[in-house]
Amino acid sequence: MFRRFWSFFQYLHFAIPGPHGAAYRKEKPVGDAVRFPFTRVPGFPRTPSVQAHSDNLATSRFDYPLPEELIAQEPSERRDRSRLLVVERGSGRLHHRAFREIGDYLPAGGRLYRNNASVLPARLRGFRAGGGAVECLLLRPGERPDEWRCLVKPGKKLSPGTSFGVEGEYRAEIVDVFEGGERRVRFLLERDPGVIALANRLGEVPLPPYIRRDPEDPRREMDRRRYETVYASRERQVAVAAPTAGLHFTPELLDALRDRGFSTAEIPLHVGAGTFQPIQTEHISDHAIHREIYEIPPETRRLLETPGNEPRIAVGTTTVRALEDYGRRRAQAADPESPFTAEADLFLYPPAHFELTDALITNFHLPRSTLLCLVASFLTPGGTGGIEWLKEIYAEAVARRYRFYSYGDAMLIV
Repeated sequence: MFRRFWSFFQYLHFAIPGPHGAAYRKEKPVGDAVRFPFTRVPGFPRTPSVQAHSDNLATSRFDYPLPEELIAQEPSERRDRSRLLVVERGSGRLHHRAFREIGDYLPAGGRLYRNNASVLPARLRGFRAGGGAVECLLLRPGERPDEWRCLVKPGKKLSPGTSFGVEGEYRAEIVDVFEGGERRVRFLLERDPGVIALANRLGEVPLPPYIRRDPEDPRREMDRRRYETVYASRERQVAVAAPTAGLHFTPELLDALRDRGFSTAEIPLHVGAGTFQPIQTEHISDHAIHREIYEIPPETRRLLETPGNEPRIAVGTTTVRALEDYGRRRAQAADPESPFTAEADLFLYPPAHFELTDALITNFHLPRSTLLCLVASFLTPGGTGGIEWLKEIYAEAVARRYRFYSYGDAMLIV
């Protein structure tokens, strides 16, 4: 699985078509706003322009061309100086702004639901007994405190019973191999009290492979700071990928939003390697969606269950997935004063409906990805017109030289 992921990202690096050739139509810009001719009526909910049975959606409809140079290799100099593309679903207008101006476009009095999980430096390097190099990506703890579920490279040479490690630091043994390529790995630590402590000391931030870093790249220290949100809780160091929509916030911007009447709520979610998994099936409905553990703390549950008109703003697609998965399970939830924990197995693609999400902050996503499917469905809930509209929006972003993917710019959909 790890190798397939890697190969896919290498494909993205070297085989993305360019320059962009997607045709899109737009009216004359009015100031910085652009209106797209899309079938809708003002307000929300809207009338979708296309209705189709979801099982007939071809994965190829979620392809789009992107010049390689627009894949961001570094974050903006300052978090809130990244660019922001605002999409008004009711009117079809686009606005091109800086992220620090997001408060001018958020629904008044809204609450930002955000994933406060912290990124674990989950990539460990070691050597096999014969001297061959090994990469081990920690995914999640196992049933024993010394065991973790991992992805390893090279997988063919790491069967059950083989071991790897770093002399004087740790030794790890492959205990089992699961369907899909994950390994159960047992660690023997020589200096650290636990695997998380080992990872924090020796591990590397598990950047997606489309962000290129040599082992000695001096930017790796910057990655430890910037591939993490300013509100991440080290007590919840459970993610192997950052919730990238939150990377644009600064403490000063959050304070300014609070002063304007916006509030926040936390939803820890274990963002895993599956978030990068490409859709490899011919039809969207045949894709086996990955699972991610999330927690709804009691205080967040109370907010979600309290009637009112407070707009719910999801910071990131992972937060949307947690919110909507909870919305479909909450009838079976136990004591509302207890945390609610579940594995999100929800695949949101057109023509999905959304129960608990009113607005979305997100980055620009990979072609043929489940995240792209989610954004397309959020543009026109209940219909499939958002697929082509999203490709028009992305073409506009390419034309204006927005930066894409994890370290790239942001979108706000209201």
